[in-house]
Amino acid sequence: MAQVLAMVEDLFFQAKIIETARHLGLDLKICTTPDALLGEVSKAIPNLVVVDLNARNQPLEAVERLRSAAANVPLVGFLSHVQTKLADQARAAGCREVMPRSQFTKDLATILSRGKSESS
Repeated sequence: MAQVLAMVEDLFFQAKIIETARHLGLDLKICTTPDALLGEVSKAIPNLVVVDLNARNQPLEAVERLRSAAANVPLVGFLSHVQTKLADQARAAGCREVMPRSQFTKDLATILSRGKSESS
């Protein structure tokens, strides 16, 4: 099963994440809805979950449901840097790490590498 799950709708970011994961030798699964994300989590607990908090398909619901299903899974959310209210909502929903999209993009390889280092 996937070491890293990513709930990302944006095709540009999907491609970037897929390519980076491939370069790192990670097993990655892209999901575009909370139901798809939770369906994957129910099959096997991933080492890392990444959520685009700007997604249209209820990313805060995905975070809340993920926390209920797998409380200890590392979860990284990213969003536009000006969306401080959304960042606060994501943290309240259970997203422990929230970062601007620019930082996420810059540090993508390091972030995804956590999925690999968590596996044994």
